[in-house]
Amino acid sequence: MFMSFKVSPSILMILFCALVSAQEPSDIYVFDLIENDSVILLNNPLNVSANEGYDNQPSFSEDGSILFFASEREGQIDIATYNFEEGYRSWITNTPDSEFSPKSFPGKKKYFTCVRLNKDETQYLYKYAYKNKEPVVLIPDLKVGYYLWIDQKTLATFVIDDIETLEVSNFKYKIKYPIAKNIGRSIENIPFSAGLGSRKISYISLEHGSPEIYAIDPSDSTEKYIADPLVGSQDLAWTGKGTILMGNEDGIFQFTPGKSKDWTPVKIESEVPLSGFSRLTLSPDGKKLAVVVLE
Repeated sequence: MFMSFKVSPSILMILFCALVSAQEPSDIYVFDLIENDSVILLNNPLNVSANEGYDNQPSFSEDGSILFFASEREGQIDIATYNFEEGYRSWITNTPDSEFSPKSFPGKKKYFTCVRLNKDETQYLYKYAYKNKEPVVLIPDLKVGYYLWIDQKTLATFVIDDIETLEVSNFKYKIKYPIAKNIGRSIENIPFSAGLGSRKISYISLEHGSPEIYAIDPSDSTEKYIADPLVGSQDLAWTGKGTILMGNEDGIFQFTPGKSKDWTPVKIESEVPLSGFSRLTLSPDGKKLAVVVLE
């Protein structure tokens, strides 16, 4: 069950830090994903984090060759990557602060973005260069928790405030505006194959007592109810054929809007006993699924 409390931004910052330090150790596995009509199979699991402690918030590069993730090192969180072609992981940040929620910068292979929790208690979204350049704050006046690149010029952000809001920043026109309030942390682009139109994003609304998945148009805030989320889960991903995946303690489940009546389990072929499925993300070609599990 989701609950929302009105608390001060400073308290939210403290809670965010405490939550990370108190997190159960987690790993990131990448599965091959096979999707035929309404049947989804996950197999060939690969542990890409290979690290003790907190490993979380995975995301693929635009070409799918790299997986970004937040990883614990010496009591703080830095950003690491796994290179699928070379088969190795490496660190790409090493600062006195902690970084979270890494993503590839759209259309720019030389850059990536992440949320940085600074020692001075500020929390902003930064743009990093792989070369030794100072990172740049993208939105100086927003305390960003999570975010989604809609395209190279448009960003959707989970903004931490008295009530968590979903805001859109358009860098081309230099404007930003809220489109929803009291939201969950999962914000995703919806594929056209889902039959909900183009340029829609999904989020989990906590406005109506129980969680609900909505599709929303970031340009005009037009929204549509999709489904109730999987019980015990707050993270989702969309497959290329328009099916939603969510995980919980028992496994990964699927729901296809307009077709499914309930969440059904996804078949997982793994010799490794895995449990506590949470955050998950698909590669751009839809053939790999990265998922966070308990260590």
